[in-house]
Amino acid sequence: MKKKLLSVLLAGAMVFSLTACGDGDSQSSSDSASSDKQTDTTESSSGDASGDTASSDTASGDTASDPTNGELVDGKFTETRKITVEVYNRENDGGSDPTNNKYTQYIKDKMMELHNVEVEFVSVPRWTEVEQINNLLAAGDAPDICLTYDFATIQTYANMGGVLNLSSYVDDYKDLLPNMWEWLGETNIYCDKDPENGNLWAIEGKLAVTNRINTFVRKDWLDTLGLSEPTTRQEFEDMLIAFRDNADKLLGADADKLIPFSVSYDVGWRAALLIESFIDPDISDYEFYVNGFDDRKLTQNGTKEAVRLLNKWYNDGLMWDDFALYGSGDTTEDDMMKAGYVGAFMHNWDYPYRNGEDSIQSNLERLVGPDAAYVAVDCFEDSKGTHNKFVNGTTGDRKIFFPSTNDEPLACMLYLDFISTPETIEYLQIGDEGITHNKLEDGAIEIVAATGDDIQNSGFNIDYTITCNGLKLVDPEVTAKSTAHSYSGIDTALIEKANTIANTDARPSKPVNVGEITSAEGQGEALAKKRDVLLDTAVSAPVADFDSVWDSAMADYMSSGGQAIADERAEKWKATFGDATMLP
Repeated sequence: MKKKLLSVLLAGAMVFSLTACGDGDSQSSSDSASSDKQTDTTESSSGDASGDTASSDTASGDTASDPTNGELVDGKFTETRKITVEVYNRENDGGSDPTNNKYTQYIKDKMMELHNVEVEFVSVPRWTEVEQINNLLAAGDAPDICLTYDFATIQTYANMGGVLNLSSYVDDYKDLLPNMWEWLGETNIYCDKDPENGNLWAIEGKLAVTNRINTFVRKDWLDTLGLSEPTTRQEFEDMLIAFRDNADKLLGADADKLIPFSVSYDVGWRAALLIESFIDPDISDYEFYVNGFDDRKLTQNGTKEAVRLLNKWYNDGLMWDDFALYGSGDTTEDDMMKAGYVGAFMHNWDYPYRNGEDSIQSNLERLVGPDAAYVAVDCFEDSKGTHNKFVNGTTGDRKIFFPSTNDEPLACMLYLDFISTPETIEYLQIGDEGITHNKLEDGAIEIVAATGDDIQNSGFNIDYTITCNGLKLVDPEVTAKSTAHSYSGIDTALIEKANTIANTDARPSKPVNVGEITSAEGQGEALAKKRDVLLDTAVSAPVADFDSVWDSAMADYMSSGGQAIADERAEKWKATFGDATMLP
């Protein structure tokens, strides 16, 4: 009855919400994602993350001081409970069923053993996750534990009564959730807590690795042409020109397929380092926040000039002509990289090395030769000669929330505690020794190619370790040693270099919580789509038309809600921080 009633209440509201999101096609991500912005495998050597580490098994016999009122005995429900948990479906070729595989079975078995909780996974398409969560919430069919990169969606349904307030659960059950509290801490647990009314609609997952984006170039092409790795913006452009003008030498009969520099429809993510190099490195926290409601830096000062340079490159034949035609989840661009046709691109800091035998790097070596390689370079200087690399702090990952149809909030909180247990994270990330990883002499973990049911559908199984994004083994020293060995079949020198460059001049963000920005409600997806169309159109416009195309599209974007959000952010900042322009 509860689900049916909520469905009726939300369905009509969803019509309005989705009508406001009517045009364009965008994925708002950090993996690219984001998010898989950060994107985007591991068990103890015994192959068993033992139950005694999920320390929520607290005796609950004294109901006078027991927040569960006797529901738990030694951490287990006296009667079996059942919960549903969202998991992304990435539709990987050769992958496993994301709702039914070795890792989901591990989670199910442990949750039953530790807490007498039955777990069922619900598949949600990764690349249309915001739209799908909208649909599930409106229908009253959302999983008990949901996650999304888009907080605006959560806020919209929370305002309609469709999301549970987690504030009392995280506080009242704190003693039952030691692993969650130890891992996430107050910073991530309270990150989205409204300072005015105390509402907590979501818990932020934690980024174990804050590396964000790198620029990759074909090292073998540089060697063939006698070029050094680019270290400045101009050297990068000169390299692209050399690739274009030597297509016959680089690709022979396939010269017409050569793409010097590739981006996707999501220009803001895929040219981020270039864009951010045009932003003032001394920008105030106030300006960065007020203009930062779009995570692709669209409205920051400097972005227009960065896109103007992309427009020049596009018209000079240095970019992929058809970049805007292929939406989220399409594999065309990756396939061209694997085939050896792309000279340079920007993406998640480790992107060409992900996915084991099907990684871009492994395919490139098989198809082109053992010397073919994408190597990370650092070549987009800011006005000070350093590099603006805006990265998230530990926050900025997926937001975990419970829809109001969730009848088992305690069981779900125990699930978040279990999934935050160090041994659980380690097992899900590296699997079984001798099957998905080996131990090296120095104690480092080396990932090996998995087959069958051992294949992970996401890097380090982040789709299951929903409170943790990035390699995090029980021993921090082993984690540090293992980073370069975490990519099956990839030269460790490539990983070490990519990791170093991703951390050079990195600028972690400062959390800003000024309460709800009401003007942003229902606008996130709509503005993201407008942003992508704006950027795609501006990049591909004739050079003479760039200013008119940019200015008219930006005016439409701002009048469609962008200006209202910026204005409210400025108002809320001043109400919270006064005249201060920088945070501690």
